[in-house]
Amino acid sequence: MTWITLIIRTDAEHAEALSDALLEQGALSVEIHDAAADTQDEQMLFGEPGEPSGEIWKNAEISALFEQAADIAEVLRNVSSIMPSGEDLEYHLERIEEQDWVRLTQSQFDPIQISQRLWIVPTWHSSPDPAAINLILDPGLAFGTGSHPTTQLCLGWLDQNLSPGGKLIDYGCGSGILAIAALKLGASHVTGIDIDPQAIEASQENALRNQCDPEKFRFVTPQHTIGSNISPDHPVDVIVANILTNPLMLLAPVLAGAVRAGGDIVLSGILQEQADEVKQVYRQWFDMHTVAVQEGWVLLTGSKR
Repeated sequence: MTWITLIIRTDAEHAEALSDALLEQGALSVEIHDAAADTQDEQMLFGEPGEPSGEIWKNAEISALFEQAADIAEVLRNVSSIMPSGEDLEYHLERIEEQDWVRLTQSQFDPIQISQRLWIVPTWHSSPDPAAINLILDPGLAFGTGSHPTTQLCLGWLDQNLSPGGKLIDYGCGSGILAIAALKLGASHVTGIDIDPQAIEASQENALRNQCDPEKFRFVTPQHTIGSNISPDHPVDVIVANILTNPLMLLAPVLAGAVRAGGDIVLSGILQEQADEVKQVYRQWFDMHTVAVQEGWVLLTGSKR
């Protein structure tokens, strides 16, 4: 089967209205991206993990996918009213032939080496180093496949600093990758917490896929913790939270209360320009430090006083 992609160049002012109109005209999918991508005029829009920036590129390009039988000329006539009077749509067409989409998707995800001993390996790949600690994880519904810099920063810290036998909370666990890595690196118990029930389900499945002992982990939504505290009676050795800057600052008293004296907090999902503000909030309880920066994302850690 063949599909047709209608690609329209426009601007930020008209991109969303054109996208909505194309969907109304029967587009199977619509995507907005930077028309200047991979050139010196590329416009960088920064968002936070799991949350779009809310901006649209100044020079935008809309790709709308249609079935082969679609009347593209009619589509163009119907959506042209979105543009100012007398302004023509700038567009071109591309054909997409039938492909093995599963194989194509899989080809985009290779094993990721985090450290000398720690790898992330999709299920359809053989491990490059069978003797290493291999986290078997596929792209799925939950955030955290290991490809994002914030996830890699947290994994690197766990690999270098997690003491065997410690207890850990992964707040905003997503796919469960950090909690699973902690178990593989010697944690005695991990608790993963996420507001998304799909993330909880994905984390449980991934933990079992990685042959983690069910007695050593639990994944829950925040309402299943006790009151407003995460671990009121048994503070843990480490909390790692790879979420968003604003939630990290709002949750600071809750997260701080769940860490034992001398324990560690590990925070990411923070852009470099946001780091000082986050550190200032957590300095009420922790001696905070910027440990690493990767592609504009920061890893902060602190030891509880």
